[in-house]
Amino acid sequence: MTFRVLVTDEIDPEGVALLAAAPGIAVEEVPTLPKDELLRRIGEYDAIIGRSATHVSDELLRAATHLKVVGRAGVGIDNIAVDTATELGIAVINAPAGNTIAVAELFFGTVIGLLRHLPRAYESMHAGTWDRSTLLGTELNGRTLGIVGLGRIGSEVSARARAFGMKVVAYDPYISESRFQALHVRRAESLDDLLDETDILTVHTPLTEDTRGMIGQRELNRLSPDAIVVNMARGGIVGEDALAEALNSGCLAGGAIDVFVKEPLAPDHPLRSTRNLFLTPHIGASTAEAQRNVAVDACAAVRDALVLGELSRSINVATGEPGRWTELSPVRTLVRRAAAIGRAVLASQSGTAVGRIEVRGGPSVAGSRDALVTSAALGALDAVVEHDRLNMINARTMAEERGIELSFTETSDNERPGAYALEVRLTGGMKGITVGGVAQGTYNGGTDGGCRITRIGEFMVDVCPRETLLILTNRDVPGVIGRVGTVLGDAGVNIAEYHQARLAQGGEALAAVSVDGALGSDLKRQLLALNEVSSATVITFRGS
Repeated sequence: MTFRVLVTDEIDPEGVALLAAAPGIAVEEVPTLPKDELLRRIGEYDAIIGRSATHVSDELLRAATHLKVVGRAGVGIDNIAVDTATELGIAVINAPAGNTIAVAELFFGTVIGLLRHLPRAYESMHAGTWDRSTLLGTELNGRTLGIVGLGRIGSEVSARARAFGMKVVAYDPYISESRFQALHVRRAESLDDLLDETDILTVHTPLTEDTRGMIGQRELNRLSPDAIVVNMARGGIVGEDALAEALNSGCLAGGAIDVFVKEPLAPDHPLRSTRNLFLTPHIGASTAEAQRNVAVDACAAVRDALVLGELSRSINVATGEPGRWTELSPVRTLVRRAAAIGRAVLASQSGTAVGRIEVRGGPSVAGSRDALVTSAALGALDAVVEHDRLNMINARTMAEERGIELSFTETSDNERPGAYALEVRLTGGMKGITVGGVAQGTYNGGTDGGCRITRIGEFMVDVCPRETLLILTNRDVPGVIGRVGTVLGDAGVNIAEYHQARLAQGGEALAAVSVDGALGSDLKRQLLALNEVSSATVITFRGS
């Protein structure tokens, strides 16, 4: 299979070369396309990689009938309709780390430029004047830097600030206290507390409903008249009108803006004539190193998503603990297939639809609870939802839209070394069933996904859920295994494993039969025609 990838917006050649060298990927590089042209062509591609110039809209995504991945060679995803991509099962991948150093260095370049009047000094010298007496500046040393958002870029800014002899305080309710301590940054308990002691304020957060307009007139008024405000994150986090008013009225000493609500900035925009405001045209990531880094990161992640199904870099999939996507692949497979078995048995024996799914696992997998619950939802929906792009990205949303309650319960850790024991409990109405199993901690491929089913309802079994699993309930009488085997053998079906379990001698029994290939409805009728067999459920596993 060959995946077609559209690369646009002048992605760095090193990233494109990495993508083109991958087996099974055909790359087509084009300049930034007009909206109508891109809309006409997008249905041909499995992935698109661009920067900020291409708007990946709701309309475009719905026209992209084969699209699996959207790659963004940069941090921001403002130009991508992420909710639509999630609904359609399309992975959205960005490159959050590649431009970190570039932005941190630009921050200090512009702030030092403001404090030392470098733009005015440059202009005066080229104008033939010598204005040394009017260019008295101030130093960074001893000032307090207030950082809103102590993520990748905020952390890099804080490290460099300390080297300049600055005091650093930050506000970020999502960062642990241990991270603050490791960075030697003091935590502000609230945004107002931060503003009250800050000399230079900088924001490094995504643009969300919570952060839009976060620094407005009220917040600017809390700052000292000698303060400087910097926004190199996203346009709109710092209110443009409020900042211009504060600078023009002398309520602030200076500002530096690299990002704007609407780009490019209009020639007559009021910010262009605002006093003591250092403006740059969104060049935070505009270094050769940063462009190479984000291109390589994004292209590698898109390649791995297409070729390997590796989605840990997707921002709209529940990936669980960072770095454990590959390690926990057998665990996700186990949960997905256990849910598929439970759904099928519940439906065939009682006709009940699933209303609740609970995944139970030990502490070693608790950090990946979202990914495991999503895997269970995917398994339960696989055979009952007509959606050609049902996957880990949209399964949880689709399950919840159907009124299926999803949860994870952490249990006592009884796992063996190198293996993970989990259970999936499915409930519908007054009926319920638990399916459990064990997944290997390391796995190198194969049709069983590196897992075994060890429990179906009250019955203890031991079988690999390969391509097709046949679940039979029957009376525990002599010869039943032979008669079932004969029916399957006469139909040319090869049995990989046959595990018969019973609760008591002569009572009800359950057989878990792993077979190669598919089982048709005629064969199922033949099995049900056997006097000893009371039910037959066939589960065909799709994906891993």
